[in-house]
Amino acid sequence: MSTFGGPGGRQIISKPSPPERGSFPLDHEAECQPIMKQYLRCLRSHRGVNDDECRQLSKGYLQCRMDRNLMAPDSMRNLGYQEAEQQLKDDALNAQANQANQAVEKQAEAAGK
Repeated sequence: MSTFGGPGGRQIISKPSPPERGSFPLDHEAECQPIMKQYLRCLRSHRGVNDDECRQLSKGYLQCRMDRNLMAPDSMRNLGYQEAEQQLKDDALNAQANQANQAVEKQAEAAGK
């Protein structure tokens, strides 16, 4: 006899596990909605390019969500944002490296003449 279509027909019930990232409570009270709308307007005005102005808005949106327990608190570095001090240090190091490269190129030019 077949159990096809019968009640309780060998159904395996498993508890779903949520993903580690990307799934969090919805903002039902629209607490962070103004920032989100500003970010979307910024993206539209920059033709989809996520430049620094838009990145700051998205960072503010994520901070708003963390402040209101709509997502787990995490450091901005883990979310893809460098801290302001680190960004300045990186920019300074890049500038120094560029200056050193230019000096080496000038020396190579002078030696080649």
